[in-house]
Amino acid sequence: MIEKRDFYINGQWVAPSQANDFHVIDPSTEEPCTVISLGGQADTDAAVAAAKTALPGWMATPVEERIALVEKLIEIYPTRAEDLAQAMSMEMGAPIDMSRTQQVGAGIWHLKNFIRAAKSFQFERPLGDHAPNDRIIYEAVGVAALITPWNWPMNQITLKVGAAAIAGCTMVLKPSEQSPLNAMIFAEMMHEAGFPPGVFNLVNGDGVGVGSQLSGHPDVDMVSFTGSTRAGTAISKNAADTLKKVHLELGGKGANVIFADADDKAVKRGVLHMMNNTGQSCNAPSRMLVQRPIYDQAVETAAEVANKVTVGPAMQEGRHIGPVVNELQWTKIQALITKGIDEGARLVAGGPGRPEGFNKGYFVRPTVFADANNQMTIAREEIFGPVLTMIPFDTEEEAIEIANDTPYGLTNYVQTQDGARANRMARKLRSGMVEMNGQSRAAGSPFGGMKQSGNGREGGVWGLEDFLEVKAVSGWTPE
Repeated sequence: MIEKRDFYINGQWVAPSQANDFHVIDPSTEEPCTVISLGGQADTDAAVAAAKTALPGWMATPVEERIALVEKLIEIYPTRAEDLAQAMSMEMGAPIDMSRTQQVGAGIWHLKNFIRAAKSFQFERPLGDHAPNDRIIYEAVGVAALITPWNWPMNQITLKVGAAAIAGCTMVLKPSEQSPLNAMIFAEMMHEAGFPPGVFNLVNGDGVGVGSQLSGHPDVDMVSFTGSTRAGTAISKNAADTLKKVHLELGGKGANVIFADADDKAVKRGVLHMMNNTGQSCNAPSRMLVQRPIYDQAVETAAEVANKVTVGPAMQEGRHIGPVVNELQWTKIQALITKGIDEGARLVAGGPGRPEGFNKGYFVRPTVFADANNQMTIAREEIFGPVLTMIPFDTEEEAIEIANDTPYGLTNYVQTQDGARANRMARKLRSGMVEMNGQSRAAGSPFGGMKQSGNGREGGVWGLEDFLEVKAVSGWTPE
C-alpha cells in the first residue's frame, strides 16, 4: 500500500499536525490502495499563512516570469504523465488507456491554452481614447482556495492552478480525498518547476474539514470550487461571512436535442459521450431528447450501442468503461436506476446490479431508459453514472421547453443539419455552453454554467479573469 501522509506547505513536504489516516479505495477491487492524512485546522492555517506571506512577492513578480514558470511546468508534465495516469486509474477508476489520453491530456491542454491567453492579455490597459489619463489594472484577487473533485482530477487542478498562478494569486489546493495521489504528483511537479515557497500549497482533507476551513477562512480571498451543487451551496453560505469571491462549477443535467434531420451518427455519438468516464462528467448529455419521427429508431440504436459498451477493471488496457468512484456513488446510482423502473420509464439496456461476471468492484451496467418524461426522477436528478434517459418531443418549441426545464444549466447539445435552427437553439437554450453536431468547443473556450450549475468561467482568457480584480485608476502619468 502507498503511504502519502504529508502535505506540501511553503515549499516543502511536512507531516500533518495530528494523525488522521484515510484509506483511499481502489474502486475496481474495493481494496485500500493508499493511505493519506486528512488535515485539521492547524494544517489549513499553516498553508493559508504560507500563501498569505508569499502573496506580495508573487503579485510583484512580472507576469512574464510567472508565465515562464508555467511553461517550465508544461516541460515537466510529460515526464510525469505515466505516474499521473496510473494514479488516476487506481484511485478513481478511469480505464488506463483513457487515463493516459483524456485524463492526463486535459491538464497539459489547459496549461498551454492559459499561456496563449496570457501572452495576449493586457494586464494594464487604457480605459479608452476618450480618457487618456485613465488606466484599468488587472491584479490578483489574492489567496485562492482551490477545491477540486475526483472525476476529472488533472482537468480541474490545471484549470485552477494555471489561471491562479499566471494571475498572481497564491493558492491552497484541497483535492478530493477520493483521488489525492495525482494532486500530490502535481505538487512535486510544481516544486520541480521552481515556483517560490508559499505560492502553491496542498493540504489533503474532506469537505467538512479542510474544505469548510478554507471557504470560511478570513485570510482566503477567493474560493474556486468544482463539485456537487449541494456542496457549492454550503461553500457559498460559509464564505458569505467574509464576503470572499466564490467561483462555482457545479452539476448538470444536459439535454442532447436530436432533430429528425440529424446526421446518422448523432444517436451513437450521444450514447458514447454519455458513457465516457463511466458517466461521471458534469457536462454529460444525460437527457436525450429525440424528435418523434426518428424516436423509435433512436431508441433501438441507443440500446444497441449501450449493449456493446464493455465494462472492465481500470488497470486493464482497452476501450471499456471502468467502475464508478466509490460505494456511495454506486449505491446512489442503483437507487436511481430502480426509481426509473418504478416510475414507469422503459428499460431498454442495462439495469440494476453489477454487469455479468463481476461480483465486486463498483461497476455499473451501461443503462438506457426510453419513454421517460421530464418530471421523472431520472430526468431531474444528476445521476453521475452511465445512465441515459430518452424523452420524445414533437416541435422545436417543445424541445426548448423540455431542455430548459431543469434547475441546471451547464451544457446542452443540438443535432440538426438546419443551420438556422441550430443557431436559434443555441440562443434559446439556458446553459453556459452549447455544443452542436458533435463539434467540441475550441481551445480557450470558457467552461461554466448558469442557474444551479454555478457561476464564473474556467479556461482561456475567462479563466484568467476569474482570478483577477479590476482596478480603475484616474490621473495616470504616462511612463
